[in-house]
Amino acid sequence: MRLAAIALVLSLVSTSPLAAWGERGHHTANRAAVLAIPDDGPVFLRAHEAWIVHLSTVPDSWRSASEPFQKIIEDPNHGWFREQFAFMTNANVPRSRYEFVLALDAEHRRLVTAGDAKAASLTNVRWTGTLPYAAVETYEQMVAGMRRYRAALAQKADTRLIELEIASYMGRLGHYTADGAQPLHDSVHHDGWQGPNPKGYTTDPRVHGRFESRFVDLMQLSADDIQKDVPVARVLDDPFDAVLAHVDDAATFVAQVYQLDASGALENGANTEARALVRRQMIRAAALLRDLAQTAWVRSGERPLLAGADNPTLSSHPHYNPATGTAPAPRRQATP
Repeated sequence: MRLAAIALVLSLVSTSPLAAWGERGHHTANRAAVLAIPDDGPVFLRAHEAWIVHLSTVPDSWRSASEPFQKIIEDPNHGWFREQFAFMTNANVPRSRYEFVLALDAEHRRLVTAGDAKAASLTNVRWTGTLPYAAVETYEQMVAGMRRYRAALAQKADTRLIELEIASYMGRLGHYTADGAQPLHDSVHHDGWQGPNPKGYTTDPRVHGRFESRFVDLMQLSADDIQKDVPVARVLDDPFDAVLAHVDDAATFVAQVYQLDASGALENGANTEARALVRRQMIRAAALLRDLAQTAWVRSGERPLLAGADNPTLSSHPHYNPATGTAPAPRRQATP
């Protein structure tokens, strides 16, 4: 009986669709991001490199069926299956997690009425993903934390605990930016090719792990392999738009992952094409994480110019939605 119980627990823990890059990949991206923080950025985070690296894989531990409430909220945060909600364009993807959920529900109901039960069954948060929301929500936690860090500095107060708090946000945010850089986290073809398959790509769900974990281990990826190619830091005009662009870019490489798998390239850690793809995506993951940290640092030093009507919970807000009780976030205007 005890052995059976242990086996059940292990099966619940190990059953994790879309289990991200693996320890090596996530550690690499977070470490490279910290090392790429510029001297005019949040340099205090450099002292917490090990903590930020450690936290890079923690969000996957929140996806066990043994903690169902946490799994329900966390699973969608690791993917963005764009083909599944093609009725939205990036221009009209809601700038609110709750409005996104309601838009999916409306489409789900439309599909049910139209008799398309299969499409309806996949038009929900679990099978579309919410990764950009998880990323930008965590980014804004960094902004708030850095604002308090600046206040503590001004008061000559101890900042150690605030630093650890902000480092925790960065570590977790790095998980989502790295997942977004993994092409198979941005497609319905995340665990084997789905639907029409004229090129005969594998339908084996293990292709996901062969690319993001097994091959990354075979090539022995490390931050040293990508550090020199991480571009200089930039302040993002609109972090949500930047995350959407990040996942859309990664999605263009889905077919290449399947082609590499079909050719046997993922079995050879020295394969040039496969190594180049992994390096490219890891560089982009590290750069986006570092840029989000840099942007958070800059924004935290600005004085928010908000009118009373800018509060999204006020019914007087011009874009207030009574179905959610809030207005969506505004798009930040590009810096001149």
